[in-house]
This record gives sequence, C-alpha cells and structure tokens, in this order.
Amino acid sequence: MKTILITGCSSGFGLETARHFLERDWNVIATMRDPRDDLLPRSARLRVLPLDVTDADSIRRLIEAAGPVDVLVNNAGIGMLGALEGSSMATAREVFETNTLGTIAMTQAVLPQFRERRAGVVINVTSSVTLKALPLLSVYTGSKAAVNAFTESLALELKHFNIRAHVVLPGRAPGTSFGANAKQRVQLSEAYAELTDSVFAGWAQSTEEVTEAIDVAKAVWLAATDAAAPMRIAAGADAVTLMS
Repeated sequence: MKTILITGCSSGFGLETARHFLERDWNVIATMRDPRDDLLPRSARLRVLPLDVTDADSIRRLIEAAGPVDVLVNNAGIGMLGALEGSSMATAREVFETNTLGTIAMTQAVLPQFRERRAGVVINVTSSVTLKALPLLSVYTGSKAAVNAFTESLALELKHFNIRAHVVLPGRAPGTSFGANAKQRVQLSEAYAELTDSVFAGWAQSTEEVTEAIDVAKAVWLAATDAAAPMRIAAGADAVTLMS
C-alpha cells in the first residue's frame, strides 16, 4: 500500500486528486493551510495535515509528521490577474514564493528519503498557459513556466536514483476556485482597461473545451503509477489539444 502526499487539497485539483487516490486504496496525506476534516471521506488511510509551502518550519513539521511517502504532488498554488505594468512587486513575489519556490522547497524536503530508497515520484502541477500564452497572466505564467523547466532538469538529476519527475499541465478550469483565487490579486491598471474588459468578456463567453478537476486527478494517477508515463502530461481536453 503506497502513500501519496498532496499539497493544496482544500479545493479543486488537489481535493479531487486526494479523493481519486483514496478510492484506489492508497494512503493519502492531504495538506492544507487551514486543515478541514469535512472535505474528504473519513478513512483510516487519510491524514489531513497543515502546510504552508512558503514556511520552512511548516514544511519541516509536515515531513516529520508524514513519515515515508512514495509520491509527492506539488499542487498548492495561487493565481494572479493583471497587466504587469500595474502589478505590485509584492504580489509578484507572493506568487513566485508559493508557485515556484514552494514547489522547489517541498521537492527538496522529500528527496533524501526517495534517494535512500532509490524510489519515488515527484509530480508538479503547472498550467497549459505555459503552452499558449494569455494576456494578464504574465506573472502567473512565469511562475509556472519556471516549474516546468525546473522539473525537466530535476528529472535528469534524479534518474540515476530511480526517481521520476513529471509535470501535469491542466487547461482552463472554470469549475474550480482558481478564478476566485486569482481575483483576490487582480491588479487593474487604467491604461489597460480596454484590454482587461475585452479579455474578461472573452473568458466569460468562451465555449471552448475546458478542464475538469477529475482530468487532473487522472493525469496525476498516470504519472504516479506508470513508469512509462511521459515527463509532461496534459490534463483536460483543451490542454491535450494544445499539447498535440
């Protein structure tokens, strides 16, 4: 019976991935900034633990409490919308601290046990905006593109120790809380008002294929269980189209 540690499980992709692995008899460690026991079914195979990926002490306490794990899923992330010119550097740093440096810190924390066992899988959830750029997402896209490149290099480092590293790239997911999350950091600039209105209207009226949370859970499952899985895995019909 294997154990998976998933960051960012309070909603969306992380929550659905935790459910997916629980249903398939894995031990699941679901982490959240503010743990809630009512989001997932009660199970002896589930532990819900606190984690702030931007806090070194929080990461250390989690690793000590979690014990041995077989798969790490770096899913925790935050969004940001707005033209770069009108965005604050404080918000940009917040996005990179969580999306990029948080992923790096969590990966570094689990690698010693993976290396000692010469086994383990690191799965980093990024975004299909790194495949096709969109306006008003430059900082967010940069934070996720950095993780893509980080993971590609990391995979080469870890291959010698029989450790795999993958990225899962979800498409646009209006059914998750990403939009509401990103709107908390909307940085509007009057000079870009016309562009912003046009982009928001286009997203609201879009009838294109989208990504569901279950698509991401299935992609993570593939990466975790199939040694032949590609390093980059698209999740969601729209992401698959962009990847092809």
